[in-house]
Amino acid sequence: MSGGTAPGSDAGFDGGPDTGLLSPVRAGVPVEEAVGDRAWLQAMLDAEAALARAQATLGTVPPAAAAAISRAARAELLDARALALAARETANPVVGLVQALTRTVAAADPAAAEYVHRGSTSQDVLDTGAMLVCRRALALIRADLVRTAAELASLAERHRDTVAAGRTLALHAVPTTFGLKAAGWRQLVLDAENRLAAVQRTLPVSLGGAAGTLAGYLAYASLDGELADADGYLDRLVGEFAAETALARQRLPWHALRTPIADAGAALAFTAGALGKLAADVQVLTRTEIGEVTEPTGAGRGGSSAMPHKRNPVLTTLIRSAAQQVPVIATGLTQCLISEDERSAGAWHAEWLLLRECLRLAGGAAYTAAELAAGLVVRPDRMRVNLDRTGSQVVTERLAAVLAPRLGKARAKELLTRASATADRQGRSLAEVLRGLPEVTGHLDEKALESLLDPTDYTGAAGPLVTRALAEPARSAGEFAPPATDSVH
Repeated sequence: MSGGTAPGSDAGFDGGPDTGLLSPVRAGVPVEEAVGDRAWLQAMLDAEAALARAQATLGTVPPAAAAAISRAARAELLDARALALAARETANPVVGLVQALTRTVAAADPAAAEYVHRGSTSQDVLDTGAMLVCRRALALIRADLVRTAAELASLAERHRDTVAAGRTLALHAVPTTFGLKAAGWRQLVLDAENRLAAVQRTLPVSLGGAAGTLAGYLAYASLDGELADADGYLDRLVGEFAAETALARQRLPWHALRTPIADAGAALAFTAGALGKLAADVQVLTRTEIGEVTEPTGAGRGGSSAMPHKRNPVLTTLIRSAAQQVPVIATGLTQCLISEDERSAGAWHAEWLLLRECLRLAGGAAYTAAELAAGLVVRPDRMRVNLDRTGSQVVTERLAAVLAPRLGKARAKELLTRASATADRQGRSLAEVLRGLPEVTGHLDEKALESLLDPTDYTGAAGPLVTRALAEPARSAGEFAPPATDSVH
């Protein structure tokens, strides 16, 4: 057998970077760049620079050295691919990053190179970098959620009293309004934004040193003499580091206490699920035989490779694809809470890609949802046609309530169940069947029966519920603008 490369084999094939070919929901959206390799690399460099500046503020690193480190902490000066390959020998990218950053600093200021990564450890840098990536990505996602909520509020207000068939277990139930449905979607989106806001506010810096005792930071701070107040120094170091990164102070070193990551995963899973509900409902309502809403159109959007007549619901499909994935991936982040000792050999490492995938999938879904909500086409005429398909059977609940005091609750329900079955079997309207039942006509005249059978007059508190829901203020999308650059300095 020849030792050569077989035709069509993958030998020697350079797969290149992840282009999003198999994940179109996040391809090309802002969050994709915000969580890409370069963004992670810059975030870790930002952590290194912020640490040096914090130590300089406390007098344990020369200000000139901190400035030199900050100038050198630029992702474009390092080779991310080389760092990735080097990480196979160290199990994390920070070891190689520190070496590369030290060389870069030394080239400009040899004395300053001694102060790179002073007293720190890989997990402090990577975890703090992860929190910076999270913060920047969450700002983008939250802004998209606010835009989505604003568009849904507009739909809810405009269609506050647009009557439609409410559906339960796939079948017509009682009348509702499209405005109430849109208000419900908006509420889920606001719930998601609130959860992400809570996570974003509490994303902490990570300072623990080799085993969570911060001993290395104290050791280097004591080189010029014994620290008079070691506890006070560490408290100030955490505070200055938090200020430099604009992250929250940590309560304890959290190398093996993975609450921040698990919380982020849970909030992102909820976000994806909330947007998935919107997408699932729109897909149902856009079915050919229902046709109550349609997605916004675009050049070439929704085309089929085989059927020229089709315009597929692309936006909702993208959102649902993310909604199916994020909760599953986030479960992996929760499982990483099971972290042994003071630092895990594997659980910590497993978080990185899972967190990035949750961020970019949820971010892609939020970006797409804003476009969907802004361009959704609502068709009240189709809603009315569908409402009439059951011949007023959607209001049997009201009839049962009216007849119950006269016939008894159980008898009224049994009578209307039988009448509805007769109407279906004989292809007649419910009104026709009821007009032939003395138990009904003996208590309700023609005018009363006609009024009770009008589905547009049985939407309960739908309108007031919409008004109440829309009274809740939403944040402004501009409130969540991410930093102008990837760097915090």
